[in-house]
Amino acid sequence: MTTLADRTIAALRTTHDELASLVGGLDASGLARPSGCSEWTVAQVLSHLGSGAEIGLATLRAAQDGQDAPDQDFNHSVWDRWNAKTPGEQAEDFLTADAGIVSAYESLDADARERLRIKLGFLPIPGDVALVAGMRLNETALHAWDVKVAFDPGATVARDAAEVLADLYAGPLDFLIGFVGRTDGLDPRLATTLRVETTGPERVLGLTLGETVGFSEAPEGADVTLRLPGESWARLLGGRLAPEHTPPSVTVTGDGVTLDDLRRVFPGI
Repeated sequence: MTTLADRTIAALRTTHDELASLVGGLDASGLARPSGCSEWTVAQVLSHLGSGAEIGLATLRAAQDGQDAPDQDFNHSVWDRWNAKTPGEQAEDFLTADAGIVSAYESLDADARERLRIKLGFLPIPGDVALVAGMRLNETALHAWDVKVAFDPGATVARDAAEVLADLYAGPLDFLIGFVGRTDGLDPRLATTLRVETTGPERVLGLTLGETVGFSEAPEGADVTLRLPGESWARLLGGRLAPEHTPPSVTVTGDGVTLDDLRRVFPGI
């Protein structure tokens, strides 16, 4: 049986391969382009992904050895080293580092994919492979879009990644929604539970906007319904659905919350 961890690891591979095929052909001017991530160039996005891959691999290896995750001193040393690289080095070394963490996840057997627990300093308990690999997929899929959109304003999140992310958001990564969602700037009179319908994959769920943001059962007869492709759902939650990057298939019907309200709820981090 194919598990969520299996699907997540497979999506990590296809996301890496797609991004690597683009990055491998970039020259200095391409690496210097503004990315879809505010204030970062393409090279800086790749540096962020590369340093994250290095830290993530060290964290995975520590879990396999029954050790604690690397501390913040280690993380800072990795970030400092990557920040000191030239743009060309950041791109080249990203390819190696990201391939390394993807291969490490692929090498996990079925038992490890089910039973391994990985300690992360910002979570109260160790996470399983689906959760931790899912966090990496969320980051790589969205930052891959940041790179792609520098060259193609109509870029999208890869469909296979979007399909897995839809299930991760409603499953082991549901805590992220409360972390990234902001309702402090939302008119309290707009507090509601939206009905969210996605295509590619087809999913139906509820999105509650109140004092906090969270998922719930999809309400029947909701005041507001959001319909959108799965890749646009991932980008909305990641703060990457600006008007100029919103396909016409994204619609909000009903009275109350608008698409601009939802963009403010999910500004990105």
